[in-house]
Amino acid sequence: MKTTLDRIIIENQGTLSRLAAKFTKDPSEKEDLVQETFIRSLKSLERFDDHPKLIPWLFVIMKNIYFNRFRRTTIQRRIEKEMQADHPLKRSAKNDAEMKFVHEDIDQAISSLSEENYTIINMYLEGYKYQEIGEHTGIKEGTIKTRIHSIRKKLRAKLHTYTPA
Repeated sequence: MKTTLDRIIIENQGTLSRLAAKFTKDPSEKEDLVQETFIRSLKSLERFDDHPKLIPWLFVIMKNIYFNRFRRTTIQRRIEKEMQADHPLKRSAKNDAEMKFVHEDIDQAISSLSEENYTIINMYLEGYKYQEIGEHTGIKEGTIKTRIHSIRKKLRAKLHTYTPA
C-alpha cells in the first residue's frame, strides 16, 4: 500500500506543482497546496492508480482547497474590517498585546466545546462543505447545519463582551 501511494505522489508531484502555479506564485503556498491536495486525496488515491483521470481529479481537489482558503481569508478580512469600523474595542486595540487577549478568549471559547462540536466547527471554519463534515463525522448533513448554527450561537454568547451593543 505505502509503496503505491509513494509512487503516485512522487510521479505526480511535479505536475501538481505546475498546476498550483496557476493559483499562486508564492513557492511556499504552492507547496502547501500540493501537500494539502495529496492529504485530502489519500483515502481514494489508490483507486486512481494508473487511471487516466487522476490528474484532473487531483486538480479539482486542489482548486477546491484554494477557493476554500481564498473564501475563508476573504471572510476573515471582511469580519476584521467590520469589527474595526463597528466596535470600539477593536479600534482601541492598537497593540498586539490587547489583540492577543481577544484571540485567547476566542480560542478558549472554541476549546470549551465538546470534542465532536469542536471538530465540526473547526472543519466548518477551515472551509469544508457540510457534506464533507458529515462524511467525516458520520452525521447527516442537515444535522451538521443545525449543529453549526447552535455552536455559533453558543460561541456568540460566550464572546458577548466583544459584540456591539
